Amino acid sequence: MVVHDEGSRDPAVAGADRNPNHEDLHLNGTEAQPASNRLTTGRLRRLRSRKPTGLWRHADFVRFWAAHTASQFGSHVTLLALPLAAVLTLDASPGQMGLLAAAERLPFLLFGLFAGVWVDRRRRRPLLVGADLGRAVLLALIPLGALVGFLRIELLYAVALLAGTLTLLFDVAYVAYLPALVRRDQLVEGNSKLEASYSAAQAAGPGLAGILVGLATAPIAIAVDAVSYLVSAALLVRIRAPEPAPETTAGTDHPIRGVFREIGEGLRLVLRHPLLRAITACGVTTSFFGYVFLVIYVLYMSRELGLGPATIGIVLTAGGFGAFVGALLAGPAARWLGVGPAIIWAQVAFAVTGAMVPLAVVVPSVAVPLLIASEAAQWGVLTVYTVNQISLRQAIVPERLLGRVTATSRFLVTGSAPLGSLAGGALGGWIGLGPTLVVGAIGMMFAALWVAASPLRTLHAHPPHPDDLAPSRDQPIATPAGD
Repeated sequence: MVVHDEGSRDPAVAGADRNPNHEDLHLNGTEAQPASNRLTTGRLRRLRSRKPTGLWRHADFVRFWAAHTASQFGSHVTLLALPLAAVLTLDASPGQMGLLAAAERLPFLLFGLFAGVWVDRRRRRPLLVGADLGRAVLLALIPLGALVGFLRIELLYAVALLAGTLTLLFDVAYVAYLPALVRRDQLVEGNSKLEASYSAAQAAGPGLAGILVGLATAPIAIAVDAVSYLVSAALLVRIRAPEPAPETTAGTDHPIRGVFREIGEGLRLVLRHPLLRAITACGVTTSFFGYVFLVIYVLYMSRELGLGPATIGIVLTAGGFGAFVGALLAGPAARWLGVGPAIIWAQVAFAVTGAMVPLAVVVPSVAVPLLIASEAAQWGVLTVYTVNQISLRQAIVPERLLGRVTATSRFLVTGSAPLGSLAGGALGGWIGLGPTLVVGAIGMMFAALWVAASPLRTLHAHPPHPDDLAPSRDQPIATPAGD
């Protein structure tokens, strides 16, 4: 959060310098201290009495944020350490590496919609704690297996699949839990802080993983992630704010039909609400063309530009620092531009800055600076977009539907990623790496049309929350005027 020091605008302070001799008199005629001394003393008093503002003073949010930070740093260690365990410890083949990567993402496609139903039926904090404890136990199996000699690639597959399922549950539940923890006018600030932690972990996690793997082994590095989940669970348990009981759905639905009915309720809301439909369609388009771009990005840097692993690592690390800056700017961007325009312009900037990558082939003498600038800028504006669209979703969706709406969005957006990866690989072999990057960049530009053509362009503040306006579950949620 940006804190503006407005002490210099205090009329008393501003008037202190009007006396050219820097002196002042009390009304009773006695001599006062020199104005400069009073100014210094006054500022010192204000600094001494100044307390943290905003969510810094919210003890339960700080615990939640610390838990999120601990688990994110651990997760980014495993992001590199798990494939390194397969390569260095088990000598995995390319096919096995592909299966391992697929196992981590498969739960989002298999269970994504069902996770939303479960999250909406239960209190979210116990789900968060359970997901953390489950991931700690699962990841601990890898260093344990290495120590006793039963570490096999099949174990890595199982851990990746099951831990990925719990990560899906955690991701849906934490987005749905935040509005129950903070006021609605604090959502952007809260999401900005959470994204800042993610960005810091993104920047530092892989480097930390490399150090840990070098000093110990990949399985031991994964043990660090297991411990981070225990830390996260311990912090979440200490949250004291009561969480409202979930709204139960009355009726005599068959259990299976009831689940699919609730999935359909969330899916219909995403597709029918003009704001949700726009940001979801933008996310799907960006994910598809983004993975067309990403699947050959490292290959392009290595083969076309001739960059070594260390240089590629520096380029990718720049994204983490850019995302951290973006998290700090997300709130101010919404205040300066308005919520909707901030989302639109962040998406436009994301596409434009991605076009800097293919230019690196044309001007190879500045290839590395171009790549670093593009990586930092893209992650920065993407974080501005992410913070504001998540905060908007939390502000316009009823509490009872937030888990399903979040899960539906992630299902659609994540589901387009493998399709984009396949398309990017095929295009890279057919038209070449550079032209494929251009296709990806142009596609991401078209993604901005979804939000630019929506009511977001005139949405300058969050609309009233539907739970405040529509106490009945049969009433529709709030939509922008004219839609």
